[in-house]
Amino acid sequence: MLITRVRPSWFMASAMALWSIVSTVTGLTKDFKGLLLTRFFLGITEAPFYPGALYLLGIFYTRKEIATRISILFTANICGTAFAGLIAIGVFQMDQVAGLSGWRWLFILQGIISFIVSVSSAFLLPDQPLDTRWLSEEERKLAQSRVAADTVQLQANTSTWAGLSEAIRDPRLWVLVTMQHLHLSASGYKNFFPTIAETLGFGRNVTLALTCPPYIISGIATISWAASSGHFNERVWHITIAKAVAVFGFVLACSTLNVGARYFAMCTFASGVYACNSIILGWVSSTCGQTREKKAVSLALVNTIATIGSIYTPYLWPESDAPRYTTAMLSSAAFSVAAAVMAWILRWMLMNENRRLLRTGNHTTLLFSY
Repeated sequence: MLITRVRPSWFMASAMALWSIVSTVTGLTKDFKGLLLTRFFLGITEAPFYPGALYLLGIFYTRKEIATRISILFTANICGTAFAGLIAIGVFQMDQVAGLSGWRWLFILQGIISFIVSVSSAFLLPDQPLDTRWLSEEERKLAQSRVAADTVQLQANTSTWAGLSEAIRDPRLWVLVTMQHLHLSASGYKNFFPTIAETLGFGRNVTLALTCPPYIISGIATISWAASSGHFNERVWHITIAKAVAVFGFVLACSTLNVGARYFAMCTFASGVYACNSIILGWVSSTCGQTREKKAVSLALVNTIATIGSIYTPYLWPESDAPRYTTAMLSSAAFSVAAAVMAWILRWMLMNENRRLLRTGNHTTLLFSY
């Protein structure tokens, strides 16, 4: 809600700078209480970033373009995860340098680098289309008008509280919230990816290195699938097919102990899960973007409620389930199926809304996409 009332570039840069400071302090903590406090504030300062980034993309790109742009943003996250293991291998070599453990150096270095990036982002990130200082007057008007012309049931901007009210009263948003929650619950494996790779039977460094290729493959799949969704202006079948691929990977992973087959399964379910993330979030932006306030609130609600899955999904990975982790794999498969079902429910809702719009004689050339 706040990002609609301040300069988005400053909002994003400030949040990132605060996160960087907390990250650096994390590496200097001396006891459990300090670690707990810094972890809490890491979450607080990290929270605005992803919804804020999605909002910025949503006010500049049309519904055919948004999924691909989100996929590029998301792939940066995937690549960060992919190379995290390799970076950790290098940074852990600094163990006991200046008397600090390797894990402490990891937090300190990422905090320093992120702070430098945050300062530059204050000048590089855009604001609202009509207020972005490094666009010409003509470019500002074009950026504003083309998104406005692509928004179904566009309304004048309103107050932040009105935007919140409009968002929570829109049943389509809650279908999207449920869909994204199920989707992220299906991706609960990401915190246990090194654990899954460890069951392949290799040493620590090889295990960390093996976590990299599946994420790289997933990044390529994410951008390609989002581009296809935008090209055909289609979402439901793209989500369904991606989830079917994920289900196949999850079932295969818990059905065999063959090293090659399990590694193939890791690449498969990671690609299937990640491929539809940007499509769902782009769908939120285009379906619930009648005002910029409603769009911001909708994206924030979807992201906030979706992350609740990270509270309970770790309990699906008991050590006693190793090496197959059948409970977790089959649960992720079930979450994937349920997410696809929600996509079809939303399709039915939007089809009915489009019929209503056509009956009124208004908005006949601009209907909801599914």
